[in-house]
Amino acid sequence: MAKNLALLVSRINIFNNIALAISKISIGFVAHSNALLNDGINNAGDVVSSVIAMIGISAASKDSDDQHPYGHERLECVAAILLSGIIMVVGLGLLVDGIAGIIRKSYLDQQMPGYLAVVAAVASIIIKEIMFLYTRSAAKKTDSSALLASAWDSQSDVLATTGGLVGIIAARMGYPIADSIAAIIIAIFIFRVGIEIFKDGVFKMVDQACPEEIVKQINQVILDQEGVEGVDVLRTRKFGSRAYVDVEISADGSQSLVDAHSIAERVHHAIETSFPQVKHCMVHVNPKRK
Repeated sequence: MAKNLALLVSRINIFNNIALAISKISIGFVAHSNALLNDGINNAGDVVSSVIAMIGISAASKDSDDQHPYGHERLECVAAILLSGIIMVVGLGLLVDGIAGIIRKSYLDQQMPGYLAVVAAVASIIIKEIMFLYTRSAAKKTDSSALLASAWDSQSDVLATTGGLVGIIAARMGYPIADSIAAIIIAIFIFRVGIEIFKDGVFKMVDQACPEEIVKQINQVILDQEGVEGVDVLRTRKFGSRAYVDVEISADGSQSLVDAHSIAERVHHAIETSFPQVKHCMVHVNPKRK
């Protein structure tokens, strides 16, 4: 179910970004707006990003096999890192082009952006904000790092296009350099989002612990199980969008092995049931120290 939702959202994002890229690049040329043109190129990059995210989500959901006994969840992090690379390259390229344009003063030869550029920018802001809210909601439901990266990419587009809109309006008021400055601002936003997505993907690749609040909740669930007299060790580690839990519990040392095993099974079942993001929980039982 989670995989199907994530893939559906990715397909919707691909369709929307294709439509936005074609419309904004076309209008950018017709309405003489470098800011809108850069924004359209950014949306074209978003199409590639959404495709990578979709591939990563699909690959990460594959079942374990002999070669990958722990599953494929980290492939989603790989997809997010690849996505960040594309975003940073696009942002850096547009930034260099924008700065070079100001140095050459090419904006002096640029015609005033047309009113259609304003309309396109406003429409893009509305559409991208809806995409952000929808994609972020789906990312939370599926706990997908690739989908969350795609959501924040859309939110960055909203901020970037807003800056572009201000530049277009200022250029129409007689300040032609404003459109070029707006194009540079958009490029900076794009590059910054790429860095944030890269950091998130890397953190999830290096066995980072789950958030402290989640760890506290897991600890309480363990203590609530019948027969558990204490938690000696509790370790968590993220594995892509999932997590592993290793726990050592204290129990009455005079009980039988069968009874101790039953306690461990209760803890194991309670954790994996209460926390769907937990891929596997390993439980070790220690005799309670007197």
